[in-house]
Amino acid sequence: MASQAGAAACPAWRDPARWHTTTDVVAVLIALALPWSTSLVGIFGVVLLIAIAPTVDLRAFWTLLKRPICVAPIALFCLALVGTLWSDAAWGARFYAVGPTAKLLVLPVLLYHFQRSTRGSWVFVAFVVSCTLLMLMSWLVFAYPGLALRAPGPGEQGVFVKNYINQSQEFTLCAVGLSYPVVMLLREKRILPAVLLIAIALSLFANMALVVVSRTAMVTVPIMFAVFALLHLRWRSIILIACATAALSVVAWYASPQLRSTAESFQRDYKLYKERNEPTSMGLRLEFWRKSLGFFAEAPLVGHGTGSTRGLFERVAVGGETQASGGVIGNPHNQTLNVAVQWGILGVAILYAMWLLHLLLFRGDGLANWIGLLVVVQNIFTSLFNSHIFDFHEGWMYVLGVGVAGGMALKGRLGTDMEPEPPAGP
Repeated sequence: MASQAGAAACPAWRDPARWHTTTDVVAVLIALALPWSTSLVGIFGVVLLIAIAPTVDLRAFWTLLKRPICVAPIALFCLALVGTLWSDAAWGARFYAVGPTAKLLVLPVLLYHFQRSTRGSWVFVAFVVSCTLLMLMSWLVFAYPGLALRAPGPGEQGVFVKNYINQSQEFTLCAVGLSYPVVMLLREKRILPAVLLIAIALSLFANMALVVVSRTAMVTVPIMFAVFALLHLRWRSIILIACATAALSVVAWYASPQLRSTAESFQRDYKLYKERNEPTSMGLRLEFWRKSLGFFAEAPLVGHGTGSTRGLFERVAVGGETQASGGVIGNPHNQTLNVAVQWGILGVAILYAMWLLHLLLFRGDGLANWIGLLVVVQNIFTSLFNSHIFDFHEGWMYVLGVGVAGGMALKGRLGTDMEPEPPAGP
């Protein structure tokens, strides 16, 4: 009776249950805002840290921080911070380059919270709903370009906000991610919700095939589907789905000039780069990668330091901006090379350890394990063509996906190490 009276006398702003619920709601708001706004995600990220602070048990949080799944992302941030000491870039450039790694510090916080929360699935649902609304808006902008909030660049018709790379990443994650709940619903004979999710997934794929086509998505979607098929389907189902996918791909190929143009651009861009040194999309990437390997060879152990990349490219630029060899950039469009140039083998080892540890975190069945595994797999393979851990949008997709799904996965494994959900308020 005394404890109940004490809880009743506790002011609302100090009620742990209210703060837990607030943190859940803020995480949902981040998921809703991510496809639409960079500023809102940054604001809600700060609010998330404030909301979770009153609920943290320092002893339990410290125990979690010592786990390798948390040590690796924290170590990558610390290396970026320490790497400013041996960089020859201006101090402003050094600290600016630390910024993209700071979001990794939110990952342990999300892991801690969602191993205690019962509302992790809310975040997944919110992201799917938000991406579905963005997909509908994309079709509208495709039909009425004047609705777009920004002038569309080449190949960006149908993009309402941000850019086609971000939009394709979101749509790919949602469309492939829905395959697991669809299969589970069909096995349970729940036909109507399964049909609804199938319709959403097909609409997302149709948008990527007919409106906005990303070469990165074209490469990664088959890999992501292969992972799902090998983990969750029987061989007979794999063969049937492969045949259906091949048939749909043929239909999409002939129905979408944009898809054909994007696929054919691989060979065209490479030829223009090799023969004329033109700064095509593929040509620039190949040039950035070739030069980055040379920078890495110059300082293989700890790299050139944080923020040094642009200065290195300026040093070797030849021919001006009209030629691929004259390209200057602070991001070589490959996550491994981006890390290797700045922090050498040490940085690459930490990056790969983080990916591996997070892959191993999502062993087993269940929606959380599937979503978490998919987020990590997508990030690894898209990082062959971009620096998606450091990019704001894709980096937050990784932090939010691994943090929420990882916390849910830990909840089923930690047993007595896990804090119980606080009692609900009166």
